[in-house]
Amino acid sequence: MNDPFEEGAGAQKALAEHPSGDDAAERRRQYVAANRDRIRELNRLWRAEHLDRARELNRDSMRRAAARRHREAEVRARGRERAKRWRVEHPERGREYQQRWVAENREKLREYYNRYYNVHRDEVNARAAARRDADPERTKQITRQWAERNKERRAELQRNRRSDPEIYQSELEANAAARRLRRTLSRAGLPPKLLHATTAAERRANEREADAYFNDPSRPEHLRQFTVFAESLTEHMLKNGARMREFVEAYAETRARMGLPPVPVENIVYARAVEIVAERMRRVDLLTGRNVAAAVRSTKAEVRREERQRQFDRLVQTVVTDMNRHSARDSLDAEIENRARVRRGKSPASVEILLVQHALRKAIERVPACLLTADDARSAAYIAMQRFAYTFEQRRDPTGDQIYRRHLP
Repeated sequence: MNDPFEEGAGAQKALAEHPSGDDAAERRRQYVAANRDRIRELNRLWRAEHLDRARELNRDSMRRAAARRHREAEVRARGRERAKRWRVEHPERGREYQQRWVAENREKLREYYNRYYNVHRDEVNARAAARRDADPERTKQITRQWAERNKERRAELQRNRRSDPEIYQSELEANAAARRLRRTLSRAGLPPKLLHATTAAERRANEREADAYFNDPSRPEHLRQFTVFAESLTEHMLKNGARMREFVEAYAETRARMGLPPVPVENIVYARAVEIVAERMRRVDLLTGRNVAAAVRSTKAEVRREERQRQFDRLVQTVVTDMNRHSARDSLDAEIENRARVRRGKSPASVEILLVQHALRKAIERVPACLLTADDARSAAYIAMQRFAYTFEQRRDPTGDQIYRRHLP
């Protein structure tokens, strides 16, 4: 029995010995087409029996393919280099050729662009947005020119958009609300609502800054340093701010006596406080100048709030003390004032209200109240009157409820 491999190999050898001629090539193609499975099986058997030789042949084939690809790449690179040199040497002819090709191949160019855009949509949009952001004035000019050239097209787009009943109704409601707001502000004597129209470039810039801020890997440590720094600075100023301010004021007075230019006391106080807090902290390497300025602003607001609360509490305590100490004398003055009010045809006022008014006027002259407003003074008078009434009731009934301290906003 004949070996099938030898039979197949012999047939292929016979075909290979006579490669010339259309008949031989046609017979070879017909044989391969009719015996694909047989040839595939024979090749598998031969590879199983001659694995080392098959691997060697495969390596030779891969080396030849790699060399062929390398030669083709070199040929293409030399061609590109020649074309580049030709374009540099003949810029006008190159530009003319490019313009002529574009004019003759509009459809092909549009097809190329659409195919590229479908594959690289995000990249194309990002590059276009970057070009618009780089020159916003040029972008506005191009937009205005397009609107002037395409008035009918623009009107058609607007009609198509308003053809949706929901969109059209929402626009009508928004316009009506804006008109009502303008009329309301005008009747109240207030200026119109100011709106800042944010362009797409500004929105993209804000989004980039937000992404850079929130996606920064060092942000948690940055926030920790800022939080600790701001809290430490506030604590330091609340504890030592008065003493530091006295020292700096004395230093400023000394400079003035020596004829030196004046220095801002507040700036020196906070500069020294920032220096002290930064030296005490373990890490401040991620803090920027804007962070330090924000911490200083926060500390100033907190110190001002605490000082305002301190002045308010002292004013209330001074009023209550004055009322308790001089209530008998001030009551006589209140009665005399009520008699005068009756003679002038006015209704008499409550004795407690007159007492607290007298005490408040005297307290404002004695205690600092530069940070308090008229509303704060009225609140202080009300609380002082409550405390005075509470103290009076406590003398008669020691089981009364406590009047708590009011915290200013």
